[in-house]
This record gives sequence, structure tokens and C-alpha cells, in this order.
Amino acid sequence: MADTIKLSVNGVEVEVPAGKNLIDAVAAVGIEIPHICYHPALGADGNCRMCLVEIEDGRPPLVPACKTRAAEGMKVRLDSEKIKKIQRDMMEFELINHPIDCPICDQAGECILQDYYMKYDAVPSRMRVPQVKKDKKVDFGAGVVHDQERCVLCARCVRFTRLITKTGELGIVNRTDEARVSIFPGRPLSNRYALNVVDLCPVGAMTSKDFRFQQRAWFLTRSKSVCHGCSKGCNIFIDHNREKYKDDVIYRYRPRHNAQVNGYFMCDEGRMTYKLENENRLLSPKAAGQQDDTEGAVNALKRRIQQAVKPLFVVSPNCSLEQMHAVQALAGSVKAVVNGYSDGCIKEGDGDDFLIQDDKSANRAAFALLGIDSGKDVFDAALNDADLVVSFAHDLSLNGVDCSKLAKDGLAFVGSYGNTCADAATYLIPVASYSEDSGSIINVDGILQHYEVAVVKNEPLPTMLEIIAGLGGSLKDVEAARSSLSSMDAFKGVDMQNIPAQGLALTVSEVDNVTA
Repeated sequence: MADTIKLSVNGVEVEVPAGKNLIDAVAAVGIEIPHICYHPALGADGNCRMCLVEIEDGRPPLVPACKTRAAEGMKVRLDSEKIKKIQRDMMEFELINHPIDCPICDQAGECILQDYYMKYDAVPSRMRVPQVKKDKKVDFGAGVVHDQERCVLCARCVRFTRLITKTGELGIVNRTDEARVSIFPGRPLSNRYALNVVDLCPVGAMTSKDFRFQQRAWFLTRSKSVCHGCSKGCNIFIDHNREKYKDDVIYRYRPRHNAQVNGYFMCDEGRMTYKLENENRLLSPKAAGQQDDTEGAVNALKRRIQQAVKPLFVVSPNCSLEQMHAVQALAGSVKAVVNGYSDGCIKEGDGDDFLIQDDKSANRAAFALLGIDSGKDVFDAALNDADLVVSFAHDLSLNGVDCSKLAKDGLAFVGSYGNTCADAATYLIPVASYSEDSGSIINVDGILQHYEVAVVKNEPLPTMLEIIAGLGGSLKDVEAARSSLSSMDAFKGVDMQNIPAQGLALTVSEVDNVTA
């Protein structure tokens, strides 16, 4: 079968991918066929009828686009009066009992029903009888709150729990005007991906208890990034807003489609890691146990590193590829041992066969490619000999280390979040977190991905690369680090400055040997 086929849409010939239904095929060339119940990950359900199209010389002449495969030579009409009337009629049907409370609806600004009304209907209601009332603020469990009166019965949420999580907590009960989505008695949503039904809901029926009424959609800036909650590296949108006279704040993470990493979804645990970006952040530098400014703390730590006889640099598996490489370069110039032991970041048995991984770090696979040892024996030996330990964003207490004892000989922490190691450190240098910085990570499947700066604070913290350069490192920014990485055998043939948006699957044999 050819990779592409030619068909006609409204009299204009277009070339579209072969083997897809009409909705996905013409969407690939920028043509929209309205649909409510269809979703690429859930398949065709055919219950909303918004996607009916006219096929010239077709038998039958009217077909649902979600259930019709694009075929060579097909002549599709989306603009005939017959199709326009069907779209208006279906919109009127969807809105018969739908409350017109858009100003207070959580979905306002990103609601399919709003968009379709303005595009395909835009006429006053003809209803002269009271609307059917249904329940509001129904707690479905797992952080999902349901407003039944807003539901259009697309069944996306029902199909998600049946087809994706295979837990089947949701169903449509009753018939006609009394039909509604509900949970089974005594069986609330209890799967680890439940909040995806909020993203799937095309209207304001499924809402997140955590995000509900926190922000208006049109105030939010949507920035592309990669989740650091585990080694899967799910693609996400970081939704954030800087209110007047306030700092930029993250309000939610949402999954971003990437077919080779996470598809359309992400886990609830990873979704909630946005709170770590807002809370428990390190802000005040220290030098020799005393408060200082960043420049003073960096200079003091630089002198301490130069005085050390056997310094140990411990690098977190959450550091970016560029940060790890910069630490290596600095360690080479000061004859420090570099180690990445961090088994405490692994929760054995916590992962599943979908997205969740046992390894709760984002970039462990980079250790093998960069040649950073992460074994416990080497770490213990280096720790016993070290007269200075510098932790780059890693909480050493996860390794079973008593950080308060290390502080006597010298413990430095360069990172973004407060933890036991940061509390005990005699040298403390706060740096920008991953949502405020650019970098690259390699996920558990060996896929190299970039992430860019999403959040810009009123008083930005320095990046870790800037701090490493201040300590004497030779790689002063992301571009320099990527250029240096491109010269390594592990990244031979990889243009580190221009990684595809969906990431790049590495074929280096070392990736297969990473244990997580």
C-alpha cells in the first residue's frame, strides 16, 4: 500500500496519509472535520454524528468520517448545505440540556462545544421548556470531579477506563434525557491514570479537583516540556501564569502527544510533580555555613574544591545530559571522582506495563553513555576517601548517607529543591529547575529528548551550567555542552543542537545495558 493517497475535499485535490480514517487523514493536511466522541487513542464510537460527511457518488452518500477509511479518488464534501444542516442540528441537539454557564465553567476557553457553536451553529436556542437538571460536583475519586449536567455523553471517559486502563470504573447509566456517566456503586475511580479523563473530556464535565477553579484557560501560557517524574520522560505541556505583581507559577501539567514515548497520556503521579516546581525551592546561597550571595558562595566553593585532595562529585540521575557532561569536564580539571549512585530513586515493583517506571529519575540512561560509574561499591569507596563531597542535585540521604556527618569535612549542594542533603550542606548554591532551564534527557527506551525554558521567574536563579562554569568548568552554556557531546563516540552522527520534536531513538549498544 502506498504511503499516501490522493482524494478530493470540497473540490480540491489533497494528498493524505494512507490507511487512516477521514478525520485523521485530512487533519494531517490541516483540514478539520468536526468531531466530539472520536479520539485517535480510543477509536471510533460514532455516537455524536458531528463528523458526518458527504461522499460524491458514494454508497451510502453520508458517512461518519471517524468510521470511514480514506480511499484513493474519494470525493469528500464538507461544505454542502446538507452537511451544514446536519452540523447545526447536531449542535442544537448537544445544547438542548447543556447549561450556558461558560463564564464559570472550568473548561471555558478550551471547550470544543464553545468552538463548534461559534463555527457551526451560532443561532439562539429554540428551547421553550425547562432543561433537564442533573447532579453537579460529583466526586468520582482519584481527584476527578464530575458535573453531570455538562456532559455530552461522548463516552470518551468510559472508553478510556475500558480500553486503556482496563479498570472499567465508568459507565453510562439510564437512557434518553436521564442518561449520564457514573461510577458503579462503591467503586470510584482508582487507577493511576484517572486524571486523563479530564484531558479527554471535550467539555467541562470532567474536572480536576486539584486545578478546578484555579485559573482561567486564556490566562495560561502553554509551554512544551518533558516530565521528570520517572524514566519514561512523558511529553507534557507546562501551563503557567504570571499574575500582576506576582511571580510566574505553574498550575498544571498536561500530557503532550508523542507517539514513540507516551502517546496521548501520562500518569497522575507525574502530573502532580508540578507542585515540586512551586514548593520547597532553594533560594538562599550559603558559604561555609553562612548566608551569602551566589557569587560569594560560588567563589568560596571554588576555593574549597581547589584545596581538596580527594573531591567527590555526585551527580543526580535527574540532571540533564549537558549538566552531567559539564560536571565530568570540571571533575577532570580538578581530579575529582564522579559517581552517579542513586538506587534510592528506584522503587522496585512500582512500575507497570504502560507508562509508569520503577526508576523515578529522568536521565539515568545517560550514565552509561557518558561513562559515569553509578555502582554502590565505587561510591562507598570514593565517599570514604573524600575530603569534600559536592552533590549536584542529588539527595545523598537516598543513598543511606548521613549527610550531617559529611558536613564536618565539607559537603556542598548545587540544586533546586530542599532536602536532607541541602539542609546539611556547608556550601549551598540554588539553581534553576528543569522547568526554568534547557537540557536533554535520555529515557528508559533510549530516546533522546530536548526540553526548553518554560517558566521565567521575576528573579531568575542561575542555571547549573553557569554555576559549574563559575567553579572552573569549561562548558559555559547548553550550546557549548551540546557541541562537546557531539564529538563523543556515543553521539557520533547525532546533531545535538537539532533533535526532532518527537525525540531521537538512539541505537548505541550502551543504552541496552542500562538497568532501571
